Amino acid sequence: MKNLLIFGLLLISFANFGQNNSNQNALTATKAFLKSLEPEKLQKAFMPYETEERRNWYFVPIERKGLPILEMNDAQRNAAMNLVKASVSQSAYETTSAIMQLEIILKLIEKLPTENQRRHPGKYYFSVFGTPDAQKLWGWRIEGHHISLNFSSENGKIISGTPLFVGSNPAIVPEGFPEAGKQILKKEETMGLDLLHSFSEEQLKKVIVSNKTFPEIFSSNLPHYSQPDSVKNGISFGEMTKSQQKELIKLISFYVERYPFGFANEFMEKIEKTGFDKLIFTWMGAKEAKIGNGGHYYRIQNPVLFIEYDNTQTNANHVHTVIRDLTNDFGEDLLRKHYEQEHK
Repeated sequence: MKNLLIFGLLLISFANFGQNNSNQNALTATKAFLKSLEPEKLQKAFMPYETEERRNWYFVPIERKGLPILEMNDAQRNAAMNLVKASVSQSAYETTSAIMQLEIILKLIEKLPTENQRRHPGKYYFSVFGTPDAQKLWGWRIEGHHISLNFSSENGKIISGTPLFVGSNPAIVPEGFPEAGKQILKKEETMGLDLLHSFSEEQLKKVIVSNKTFPEIFSSNLPHYSQPDSVKNGISFGEMTKSQQKELIKLISFYVERYPFGFANEFMEKIEKTGFDKLIFTWMGAKEAKIGNGGHYYRIQNPVLFIEYDNTQTNANHVHTVIRDLTNDFGEDLLRKHYEQEHK
């Protein structure tokens, strides 16, 4: 019976993941982007793969290393956005573009003067680590406020795509501003709430570990998150009904679908091999989505997967989400194997 259940869940999970993992699109886009740059811009965008800067990721509006869109000409901006498109799925590309443009509305909300560039859709930085090559080890990063996409590639494949962070401030654009009511990360919230509301009163005693949440994701911007059990409670996969298990897998699949199909397929297989039965779903904070109600947070994890969703800041109208691979953020597991093979 268990095998039949898992098989059914896998059909749901892998229905959209039918392609082989290949780095070809990203490789082509990266080479075109680098080729478009003048020497001084290339110097900003290109770094060695081994640099510690590759792990220096963040999602707040700070100055970063890399080449920002602000300093690119039209052709270079097009090449940069083609790299974004090659790095993620079409839906994730649309989400990423929308987050960048949301900076314009956030600037209006914060009443910043025109010359102030703290909030600007051009303050997204592109970095390439190592020489792009079909077989060699190299990586790239696309990062700015509420976006951090981190990838490594080797042997014709994407070998790592975490951490992957997307966020939204405001979560819902308030009245009186352009695109009022727009909610970029809506499905992440509604699917989490739907799962929460499916639990019985007895199940909720395990699911909800606190009526209050924290103002930030637990894993923060640490290069390696070593405390995945910082919240030890939650409900396990085996304590859910079959319907709830399916909904949890659908939610995980929605996050994983941010990646290109081939890499998404391999990541889902890795999560499944590690054990659906080891999955835990945890909730903190309010049981309804409402601005001003203190916010809410959920987490999905097993020994490989670590997904966080938090909507607490800015009066519960400010979302942070992250996907992490606890065994291979920044390609560290495969990097270690690479060096072991090189030195045999």
